[in-house]
Amino acid sequence: MAALWISHINVTNPDQFAKYVELAGPAIRKHGGEFLARGARFVQLEGNKRERNVVVRFESIEAAEACYNSPEYQEAVSHARGASERDLMVIEVTEP
Repeated sequence: MAALWISHINVTNPDQFAKYVELAGPAIRKHGGEFLARGARFVQLEGNKRERNVVVRFESIEAAEACYNSPEYQEAVSHARGASERDLMVIEVTEP
């Protein structure tokens, strides 16, 4: 079953975070991720607002987890740590 990787981000160090962005895209695509939204316009209706939101579709939760745990993505995310405040989750898509 397909899954969505959803992250909500506040960037605290744009220069350092830029390296994450540079490396994360190729790492995510290498593992089958398809970007559905990446920093696009949004409206916050409830909850805590984050300035940047990303949604990526994977073939399964397991594929998303494998991407997250991959050496390529871990290299990328090492640049986000200390350069951003992030919440990241993966949720299965329930399709009728």
